[in-house]
Amino acid sequence: MSEFRVRSIRTLDAAFPVPGDKSMSHRAAMIAGLADGVSTVRNFLPSEDCLNTLGAMRACGVEVEVLEEMPGFGPTTMRIHGRKMELAAPTRPIDCGNSGTGMRLLAGLFAGQSFETELFGDESLSGRPMGRITDPLGAMGAKIDCLGEKPGCAPLRIHGTKLTPIRYELPMASAQVKSAVLLAGMFCDGTTTAVQPAETRDHTERMLESFGVKLSTEGNAISIEGGQVPQARDFQVPGDISSAAFWVVAAAALPGSRLVIKNVGLNPTRTAVLDVIERMGAKITRTVTSSEAGEPIGDVEILGGKLKGTELLKAEIPNLIDEIPVIAVAAAMAEGKTVIRNAKELRVKETDRITTVVNNLRAMGGQVEEFEDGMEITGGSPLHAATMESHGDHRIAMAFAIAGLFASGETVMRNTECVNTSYPGFSKQLAAVLAESKVEADYDLPTVPVQP
Repeated sequence: MSEFRVRSIRTLDAAFPVPGDKSMSHRAAMIAGLADGVSTVRNFLPSEDCLNTLGAMRACGVEVEVLEEMPGFGPTTMRIHGRKMELAAPTRPIDCGNSGTGMRLLAGLFAGQSFETELFGDESLSGRPMGRITDPLGAMGAKIDCLGEKPGCAPLRIHGTKLTPIRYELPMASAQVKSAVLLAGMFCDGTTTAVQPAETRDHTERMLESFGVKLSTEGNAISIEGGQVPQARDFQVPGDISSAAFWVVAAAALPGSRLVIKNVGLNPTRTAVLDVIERMGAKITRTVTSSEAGEPIGDVEILGGKLKGTELLKAEIPNLIDEIPVIAVAAAMAEGKTVIRNAKELRVKETDRITTVVNNLRAMGGQVEEFEDGMEITGGSPLHAATMESHGDHRIAMAFAIAGLFASGETVMRNTECVNTSYPGFSKQLAAVLAESKVEADYDLPTVPVQP
């Protein structure tokens, strides 16, 4: 069983990239696999979650040529040979591992096929609600059986069929549900519309358009006309802002620190975490240096200082739900109260992230009040080291490794293998942060060419 052992640091002065964006890597594997032609995808995230999605496309006949890889993890640059929207039937059930994104988006993609597919996942994924996608897909004519021990949960058996377009009003703000509906809509005759109650991350729309698929947007309603075939293109995945968030908090709460995260995605539907940390008093500079398939990419500079509490706005929650665990760590370091509400979705993530965050902060001496939909953190009290369990949740493991950088004593985070579901190489960069005060740290996450 792997673990992180973390001690406090005095400052952080560094510049480094983070691995490719997880959300975009999932989508690149799927859309390139549906395309007409060969797409070269660079900086793909070789995490367990994204590799499972890539494996799902391979299981449906998509050929993948690996050009570069991260040693010990998997491919980062590859050529994907698209199948012009005509996937082959897989010969066995498809393993989605721990990935809700992978399972929900693949369900939308497979609902309109001519074959039956079964999607399964690990114990955590098997407890997460799937009715949010089976309901709209069912309204389109798909027949999906939820085979899990819990009602409405995976495994999912999808009986592919000809779908009917719908106009679907999402009951919750969810990019995963919106994306599942739009992907299914590609296999309909007519126009499918997803209406979201609030803006969510728009990677699916941007990537589809970059592959030549036309969409229309009116307010929060996004429509797609069925029958379109994506056209192959080359695509570089930006660095993941959700991964960068851990280091943003580490630098922001350390007075005198300066950190530059290089070549990270700056899509405005993903940068709410930067807005919150800025509002807490950090000095953050964003510099867009390029655009890739409609996705702005650039550098983020963080200057550390004293933070103050804030209130997360209801409209912000859908676009920073994944970053709330590490925002809670920032709140524990800030003077005053930080209020996080309207975040009940956290209870059905890899763990119940509300209770897990509250318990871990309390274990380190933090003052926290738990609510059904969030928490209130009174910051400013010194943190002390603790030994904690990740409970198999990658974001909990990384958030409280960052908390250990501010705590007296040695913090131990157990069961950290789960970090590989989203951030291969995190342990190397954490070790570099811990070593920096003594030696010139090596933050690079190398890739090596694969010989043809």
